[in-house]
Amino acid sequence: MPTARIAIFASGNGTNAEAIFTYFQGHPSIAVGALFSNNPRAYVLQRAQRHSIPTVVFSRTDFYETTKVIDLLAELEITHIVLAGFLWLLPPAIVAAFPARIINIHPALLPKYGGKGMYGSRVHEAVKASGDRLTGITIHEVTENYDDGPLIFSATCDVNPEDSPEEIAGKVHVLEHMHYPRIIEKWINNA
Repeated sequence: MPTARIAIFASGNGTNAEAIFTYFQGHPSIAVGALFSNNPRAYVLQRAQRHSIPTVVFSRTDFYETTKVIDLLAELEITHIVLAGFLWLLPPAIVAAFPARIINIHPALLPKYGGKGMYGSRVHEAVKASGDRLTGITIHEVTENYDDGPLIFSATCDVNPEDSPEEIAGKVHVLEHMHYPRIIEKWINNA
């Protein structure tokens, strides 16, 4: 029986979530216990169903004004939370319930291009507009503030002047899928 149970929180397409589902399938000590989403139309829900991962869809009220989400995490015996394209700030009660056991990936090299509203294509457009020649991913622990927790891992890729934001995103996605599942495993096993 796995000793760690992950809840993945995601709001959108879910390519990182699917990479995590695949990586931990049959893992001896870590299992994905559920996928939580605030978006009932998110494609990540279909990805989870294909992997036989239980799904939970919740509303803003459920998340911020009730204990529904935290109660479900306890019921499912979740030990760690992994954010994979989740766009809402976690409420203090969830952060407090999982001290140093919540991880996030950001599609840029923090502290650049982080904070509220900096997600998805917005990040890659900002990198392009800045003329930066380097971007990448940052994996960090989650606190009560956006993109502000202790750094766990980062990886970089080159940005060419002719790269479009979509091409930059493609390079960053390669890094995400290559590193995030492995870093999650290392983070849990070294805790």
